[in-house]
Amino acid sequence: MPEATTKINAGPSSYTALLARAAEWRKCLDAAKSEPPAPQRTWYAYDILANLWHIENLMQQLPAETFELFNAGHVADIGAADGDLSYFLEDMGLSVDLLDWPKTNWNGLEGARTLGKRLGSKHVSIHEVDLDAQFSLPSPRYELVFFLGILYHLKNPFYILETLAKHCRFCFLSTRIARRSSDRRIDLESIPVAYLLDPSECNNDTTNYWIFSAPGLIRLAERSGWDVRATYRVGDTDDSDPSSTDHDERMFLALESRGRC
Repeated sequence: MPEATTKINAGPSSYTALLARAAEWRKCLDAAKSEPPAPQRTWYAYDILANLWHIENLMQQLPAETFELFNAGHVADIGAADGDLSYFLEDMGLSVDLLDWPKTNWNGLEGARTLGKRLGSKHVSIHEVDLDAQFSLPSPRYELVFFLGILYHLKNPFYILETLAKHCRFCFLSTRIARRSSDRRIDLESIPVAYLLDPSECNNDTTNYWIFSAPGLIRLAERSGWDVRATYRVGDTDDSDPSSTDHDERMFLALESRGRC
């Protein structure tokens, strides 16, 4: 396990500088991903680093000292796909626990392992963790956790958010949300609810479960031990629903724990 307080390299001085560094580091990432991760395996199909630009909208709402979270301490990247974000955070000088489960990971974690080898990683630890089980975190304390695009894939969102709140100081979370029901008949925007997907309803992906309304997601976070410090919405912010590809909306939250050990 990486040393929780070790700072490996000098980090950027502002979030603007962090984004500039991410744009430059992407060249290293693209070079490392120029060949497949393993025979008959492909890289994760979506742009993981793009989340950093969405998080900028949260950072603009937060106190300036929040940026110190990117400059010290131990970080978790949960549901990390190929680990692009984990390895970028390592390049910034942080030690990272990468948590994912081979059975549901895009390429069985071959991508994350191969990428680490090609980048010469020394401070990212890969942990196979089934987030649908009564799991334990690999470290007792994290200053910052990235929990992006994974919540709606989990059967028990309460358990994981409560667990994280006990061990993590701050969390950036994103997940799919909906303003209306799939048949467009029920307005979800003003009520704290969640919609349970049919196994084939959203991208024919049986790992898709709970799609919250925005008030429902905020209430879930608050009842799980978090204070919501900032919010940001992207995608179809007018007419989103739980399952349509062309009516996909995502919500980003900046969360601060009320009960970390």
